[in-house]
Amino acid sequence: MNTELIELVKKQGMDPETVSQQIENFKTGFPFLEITGPATPNNGIRIMSDEDLDHFQETYPKKAAEIEVVKFVPASGAASRMFKDLFAFLDGDGDISKSGFVQKFMDKIEKFAFYQDLDEVLKSKGTSISDCLDRKDYKEILAALLNEDGLGYGSLPKGLLKFHSYESGTRTPAFEHLIEGSQYAVGKGKIVKIHFTVSPEHEEKFRAEIDSIVPHLQNETGLKFEVSYSQQKKSTDTIAVTIENEPFLEEDGSILFRPAGHGALLENLNDIDADLIFIKNIDNVVPDRIKQATVEYKQAIGGLLLEVQGKVFEALEELETEISPAAIDRAKKVYVEDLGGKLPARFDGMPRMEQFSFLKGKLNRPIRVCGMVKNTGEPGGGPFWIAEEDGSQSLQILETAQINLEDPNSERHLQAATHFNPVDLVCGTRNYKGEKFDLTQYRDMKTGFITEKSKSGRELKALELPGLWNGSMAGWNTLFVEVPLITFNPVKTVNDLLREEHQ
Repeated sequence: MNTELIELVKKQGMDPETVSQQIENFKTGFPFLEITGPATPNNGIRIMSDEDLDHFQETYPKKAAEIEVVKFVPASGAASRMFKDLFAFLDGDGDISKSGFVQKFMDKIEKFAFYQDLDEVLKSKGTSISDCLDRKDYKEILAALLNEDGLGYGSLPKGLLKFHSYESGTRTPAFEHLIEGSQYAVGKGKIVKIHFTVSPEHEEKFRAEIDSIVPHLQNETGLKFEVSYSQQKKSTDTIAVTIENEPFLEEDGSILFRPAGHGALLENLNDIDADLIFIKNIDNVVPDRIKQATVEYKQAIGGLLLEVQGKVFEALEELETEISPAAIDRAKKVYVEDLGGKLPARFDGMPRMEQFSFLKGKLNRPIRVCGMVKNTGEPGGGPFWIAEEDGSQSLQILETAQINLEDPNSERHLQAATHFNPVDLVCGTRNYKGEKFDLTQYRDMKTGFITEKSKSGRELKALELPGLWNGSMAGWNTLFVEVPLITFNPVKTVNDLLREEHQ
């Protein structure tokens, strides 16, 4: 960058060195990862037996009651994409025969949890849902649902939309996450700590929603709820460039910086100091009647992490006491058998001190257990074995963009994948001395994403940081566990709420 651009970057509060590296990434692109195979059942993915589930349901709550537990919920996304088809109809000619999506929405409209609220908005305007349906005035219904002078659902975050109906009332995803937290995220002092990442324009509404729920929940459960919030940090925004990889300048002469995807939330996660952190997306919630499987498997992955982490800590403490063949053998056993690591072929021939350094480096890392569901054709990432530069192999969650589809081996491994990432994680982010890891040190910056966008009619290229559960956790120790498909019920479109699981 020339001096003028450097001054402009500084003026906008960004780091010139970081921005310069980002521009270089646009020019060179990101390398594909070397896949050695998909993680499959009993080859990287653990299958829980009934005995396992019983064991962890008994042991996990007792262990959790003695530690700091946090439930981390990325919730900053707007719900506008949920209503894409409804917006298109609103902007169109009003012919419902052209949109099967809108026809289904109207046919089943009374099944949505927001039905009564929507009807009240229309009644305040002198009409009702049934009147509009009789007149076939579908646009008036959609305008009342989406626009600011109605329910304003088109600009609210998913976490604040009414998803589920109960005899006692309705619940938003934010409400459902509080209920879930009371079922598997109860930590020391009977405290349920939940952290939402929110966008600045929605934080006040989130706080109002949570503040209206918590007193009742505390009285009902006898638990204390501590809910905190953070926003994606402006410093994590990345520069946008033109198709020629030059900084994209706005009309006022400033450089365009854009939010860098969910990978930017690593900074928010890094600010949380806890023994155990659950991560789950805001829209993956279900009514109470089918929560049991979610609770069982959350306890199972939390219990597994604490059990394996205990063995890792013991091995590290022993290595710190003595660098003996016995201590190295025990550390090796923990790495291979408990963490499922694959050693480099040359390991047994390494000098003892080199083996010590290798094992200590491998064991002394953040650890995560990730639930995986059987692949049902959903788009998104999956579990794979990756070749590391030191000759070992690690388990990673990869997006398709990180895989070289022109390489026959990589394509074969992708086709052989059996499972999908539903974003169902539990993380251990303290080391064996009780100190918090700096999570930014375990991120692989070579695993970002470049996408093409447009602004004001001009094409641009945007850069996403390594995904939160992809490259941002590339240096973590990872365990994969199969979880039931019933635990994965995301709401990507408004009509997903009509699925039986959400009724």
